[in-house]
Amino acid sequence: MTGPVRREGTRDRRPARRRLRESYLAAAVPVIACLAVLCGLTAWTATGAAGTPPRIAVDDGRVLLPSAGEEDTSAFFRITNLGGAEDELVAVTSPAVERAVPVRDRSGTGTGAAAPDTAGPVRVPAGGAVDMSPLGTGPTVRVKVKAGERWQAGQVVPFVLHFRHGKPVGTLAIAIRPGS
Repeated sequence: MTGPVRREGTRDRRPARRRLRESYLAAAVPVIACLAVLCGLTAWTATGAAGTPPRIAVDDGRVLLPSAGEEDTSAFFRITNLGGAEDELVAVTSPAVERAVPVRDRSGTGTGAAAPDTAGPVRVPAGGAVDMSPLGTGPTVRVKVKAGERWQAGQVVPFVLHFRHGKPVGTLAIAIRPGS
């Protein structure tokens, strides 16, 4: 007989070592892939490329004085999104108004609404701004009419703008005469 002598009931260790090595290799592939993805995501977020949630700032609020005998008027704001994700203005409220239709697009371009002069949300792009105006986008509000009391030019009116993803933002609008 040539070759190693085996005792009865013992096995050769080479196949067990081979199975162990193959098991380690099989387990190493998904572990290395997960580590590579984790490192890539960490680098992506560390550089700021992953974005940030919307951060909304509202200023330059104006509300038109209602015409004589009218209760409906328009309000306008400058909305700035300092965050890395877009958001939408979905509602406008105020203790000084009975109701507010969220947004009207009077420009005819459909910006912020499905069709001209219809209600709908206003898209506020990431890192961008929306300037509302009488000829473009802005909420229509119905003024609360108290006996013998009317808004005056320069009066400050509080508003709260509600966004789809961000927190509500309180702001003030100054009542102005149309055309000023």
